[in-house]
Amino acid sequence: MTAIITASELAHDLTGERPPVLLDVRWQLTAAKAAGAPAFDGRAEYAAGHIPGAVFVDLDGELASAPGARGRHPLPDLAGFGAAMRRAGVSADRPVVVYDGGQGWAAARAWWLLRWTGHPDVRVLDGGLTAWEGALSTQAPAPAEGDFEPAPGATELLDADGAAALARSGVLLDARAGERYRGEVEPIDRVGGHIPGAVSAPTTENVGPDGRFLPAADLRDRFKALGVSGEAPVGVYCGSGVSAAHEALALAVAGIPAALYVGSWSEWSADPSRPVVVGPDPQ
Repeated sequence: MTAIITASELAHDLTGERPPVLLDVRWQLTAAKAAGAPAFDGRAEYAAGHIPGAVFVDLDGELASAPGARGRHPLPDLAGFGAAMRRAGVSADRPVVVYDGGQGWAAARAWWLLRWTGHPDVRVLDGGLTAWEGALSTQAPAPAEGDFEPAPGATELLDADGAAALARSGVLLDARAGERYRGEVEPIDRVGGHIPGAVSAPTTENVGPDGRFLPAADLRDRFKALGVSGEAPVGVYCGSGVSAAHEALALAVAGIPAALYVGSWSEWSADPSRPVVVGPDPQ
């Protein structure tokens, strides 16, 4: 099973006898609110037009807990997450396809959570809604209740100590923009820089100009150049566990398993006792 699906493949599957459950997870980072810009409203975007049959899922409210000591997007309450997935029609024996507006970060967060909690068949629409060429709908479906029960642990999860250890024993990739990794700018968190030993690997470099993932062979070459040999364990973090999920998805496309540090820099940097490195070098 591949981790992504093309728009043409999705259109075909939606007409089949066993169409996938379709989740719309449109979301954008709203750091611009500090400058007076209105927050992005994914639910309003969904209401204005979505792939027919898709159910809206709120990243902040259903794919994360409230911001706090564990970061800006800590793991959701599992009971609430399971209830949200069942309301959306998710069942253990039915495939799921997730999409967002095209960036892929939010869709990847939903993909990672479903995989981590044991769903066996989840894919992300490559290129998101911008890749979809079919008609859109403004009708919100009312799917039958699903039966999915989250069982966490199907993929590896890191905490802060685990991320620090993996940076020494394996390869810890920092999915944020290079200037944030280097500590040149930090628009959101308390301090800029990176976890000691982490390697800069902006997730934006995993996709082409159209927002679709590079071919698997190209992704393998990219990660190999970053030190991913296939022998040492791999972990990923970002600002708050969203764009890092997109990097974990890119790694999955390349056939490379990776652990996710969900708390990411927003948790790490909030603790003054944690060491911080600035500049282009990992150490």
